[in-house]
Amino acid sequence: MLRLTCLTLGFLLGAINGQVNPSTRIDCYPQPGSNQQNCQSRGCIWDSNFDSSNPTVPLCYLPTDTGYTGANGAPGTYILTKKASSFVNPYGADSDHVIVSSQSIGKTLNVRFVDQSFTNRYEPPIGIPKNPSTSSSNDVLQFNPNSVGTQDPFYFTVTRSNNGPNLWDTSIGGLVFSDKFIQIATHLPSKNVYGFGEAIHPSIRHDFSRYTTWAMFARDEAPDSASALDTKNLYGVHPFYICVESEDGKAHGVFILNSNAQEVTTGMAPHLVYRTIGGMLDLYFFPGPTPEEVVNQYLALIGTPMLPAYWSLGFQLCRWGYQSLQDIQAAVNRTQAAGIPLDVVFSDIDYMNHDEDFTTGSAFAGLSQYVDQLHTQGLHVTLIFDPAIEVDYDTFQRGLTQGARFIEWPASYPVPSTNSLYPLTANTKIMLGAVWPDRHTAFPDFLDETGATDQWWAGEFSTYHSKVKFDGIWIDMNEPSNFGTNQASTGHEGIAPLACPLTGSNNALDSPPFQTQAVYLFGNGNYLSTKTLCMLGKTGGGSYDFYDTKNLYGWSEARATKKALNTATGKRGVVISRSTFPSAGRYTGHWLGDNTARWEDLRTSVIGAMEFNFFGIPYVGSDICGFIGIPTMELCLRWQQMGAFHPFSRNHNIAGTPPQDPAVWPLVAAAAKKALLFRYHYLPYLYSLHYDATLYGHTVLRPLFFEFPSDSATLTLDKQFLWGSAFLITPVLSEGAESVDGYFPSGANNNEVWYSIYDYNYAQATPPGPNQLPAPVTSMIPVHVRGGYILPRQAPATTTTAAKTNPFELLVAIKGARGAGTAQGQLYWDDGEASPSAVDGTYSYYKWNFAYSETPMGAQLTLQRVNTVNGMPIPTLDIIELFGYKFSPSFQSFTLDGNPLTLNMSSSFYNGPLNQVYIKTANLIDLRKLNSATASVLSWRHTLM
Repeated sequence: MLRLTCLTLGFLLGAINGQVNPSTRIDCYPQPGSNQQNCQSRGCIWDSNFDSSNPTVPLCYLPTDTGYTGANGAPGTYILTKKASSFVNPYGADSDHVIVSSQSIGKTLNVRFVDQSFTNRYEPPIGIPKNPSTSSSNDVLQFNPNSVGTQDPFYFTVTRSNNGPNLWDTSIGGLVFSDKFIQIATHLPSKNVYGFGEAIHPSIRHDFSRYTTWAMFARDEAPDSASALDTKNLYGVHPFYICVESEDGKAHGVFILNSNAQEVTTGMAPHLVYRTIGGMLDLYFFPGPTPEEVVNQYLALIGTPMLPAYWSLGFQLCRWGYQSLQDIQAAVNRTQAAGIPLDVVFSDIDYMNHDEDFTTGSAFAGLSQYVDQLHTQGLHVTLIFDPAIEVDYDTFQRGLTQGARFIEWPASYPVPSTNSLYPLTANTKIMLGAVWPDRHTAFPDFLDETGATDQWWAGEFSTYHSKVKFDGIWIDMNEPSNFGTNQASTGHEGIAPLACPLTGSNNALDSPPFQTQAVYLFGNGNYLSTKTLCMLGKTGGGSYDFYDTKNLYGWSEARATKKALNTATGKRGVVISRSTFPSAGRYTGHWLGDNTARWEDLRTSVIGAMEFNFFGIPYVGSDICGFIGIPTMELCLRWQQMGAFHPFSRNHNIAGTPPQDPAVWPLVAAAAKKALLFRYHYLPYLYSLHYDATLYGHTVLRPLFFEFPSDSATLTLDKQFLWGSAFLITPVLSEGAESVDGYFPSGANNNEVWYSIYDYNYAQATPPGPNQLPAPVTSMIPVHVRGGYILPRQAPATTTTAAKTNPFELLVAIKGARGAGTAQGQLYWDDGEASPSAVDGTYSYYKWNFAYSETPMGAQLTLQRVNTVNGMPIPTLDIIELFGYKFSPSFQSFTLDGNPLTLNMSSSFYNGPLNQVYIKTANLIDLRKLNSATASVLSWRHTLM
């Protein structure tokens, strides 16, 4: 509290004579072209004393008298009235009255600002569940309005019931509410802020040593990791962040539910300024108090992620630029010949006839038969489908016949003559664009509430699936992307570009007074409609403006496509989408876009995958080896090693470049084989993590600070990551490196232990703190298991189909003093592809909880089946391996529920120097026969060494 008091005092003192402390300013000219004249014309303050050491500090900033005064309204609400001020909003008339209310949704606090002046204020129609959240803490978040009933500017704080720092404190000022410009600003309790997307972040923790504005508006924009700082908006929009607010590691989160173009500025106080150009301020505060609980609470609000099919956790192979079916077959054959595990074969748009959805080109005439052949080998197939539908073939005609809706021009705007070029669009208002197909395209309106568009979409997938039995769907270009908007050419000869009303009486949506950094970052000649459709387009069957819903397009397509996939295949499958929005994880996974074959992109992909786990989309990965450009052999090798630990693991590259599938280089093939066999060994653990994410809202892949937030060293670590709580991966991210630096937290009680499970020092504990770890290209990258955890695994194979039939194994990593060691874990198991899944409560599955404990006399492993299943085949548990076991076990004393067991001593052993026990016996434990009503106990005796 003292630090915040000093900040506020510094702000007030700095405001004397109109000056504001450079570290707490709110930019009054958040667009290009600021100068003294245009600054002061807004009634703002111009600071001519440029500080060369802090070049990002705004020179034009808001005076301190801006904002609203507050009065009590209906119970639980406050009425804000615009305060007289020197500031004149250049972006539109300020609302005279704003209604502020708050409510609790379990432990989540919701604060809403609604403009009373504008009726029917837009809200994103995404139907999130808003389930009540829970917390391990008794803290309650409190909304504290201040200065109510006075002439002082209204502000509020959000605090915990046990006091502590303000989580939000809007006394910094800057509240503006108008039709197309809304702004709110707040002090922050610390600089440990993570999230906001989708963007390339060079570090996982935001940099508060400068002012930085991050744009959030879905755009077909490839990430640029080579720039020192690139704040451009990419494919998706995620206005959510996590803040570790105090030295004890207590954390909270904030989500702003808004689907308009928006931006956030992180400032030096530390503070942030949020701006949007539509909708309302709908704020959600999550109390944690741990980072993982923040995500749990966020996902209770927006919905937990889908459970991917088991096969989709296998390695996947793709490229854009296969010239024929034979090219795909050659890549698959050399991968299999090298012994590299492979589960999913992709095809980009190459397979289509003239890039039209739901068609097969002549060069891929045997695709259907080849897909059937791959299925006999236990492999699966994912095909790409773009949302843009050419308007002169049968798919589009069926859509019109069945009442499907497409994004349209409003009735008040003249429909371009382009529509008259095609018989099917001649008498329609459908907005035509140009994407990959040879002729103009229409964009399905997936917000159509009649259901007709979803039904037509599902029908097209079912029809095509009757010809080519794909298993997964990849949706791309769904920002949505359009070629040549407002430009001279579309890149297609004879295909006129889409032109939006940028001037004149109809330009209110396409040229709003403030367009956010989503436009300004790209320079002159760019607009909100650049690379996409016109903002005045209508969606939701005419209910909404595209201006409001553009950021929802990928979300809405993913929802419709997940339904279509389930309908077409009758199975769970998986969908991968480029554009995402909060709650998209309920329907889809994500890849990190059109990256480049550079070491910088390898490094930022580590951060990107962790961030999408924050956002509730844990099934995520990057294009291994890079999409754009030509990777070196070493870069591809290191990326294959790291990418083997991303939930979505796919090698993919661009047309016009050489193949980069791992079998191209013998050394890369060897590294990929080793890394992927390791991954497949632990797929039961990874699958169980996804089950936890689906049922309970957990992350799958997470940074170290999620587990150790009170360890200040973890707050900036972004070159290592965890699977769940137990599995630490330390990838090699630098060229020429033969070793890598890793950090191993000692924990709050200095009792953490980390065991190596890769090539070096297998089964041995790694000292806590910083460690330099060997990682030559011929070995695995470093992987460690955390003491206190039990990890389920299976012997690997080159497909998940084959591996899934192998006996189960348990790795027991013991934590604690000799004679008091413990460990715990779980295994979730189903058939891997049925839909609906077990998380819906309508499908058979197994779940076991495992617990290990020991005394100076003996040890026991408890196996508890927590559900009842009849008839589902499941492998036996044949191998148990223990790390940190400091006794000599009596192999003759093993019993299961008091019944003696005979172990195969030719394959079982105890390694005293390594404190390792390895038990391998065929059909050791038949998991199906364990009593689900009571726990089964495997016990044995041991003696001190």
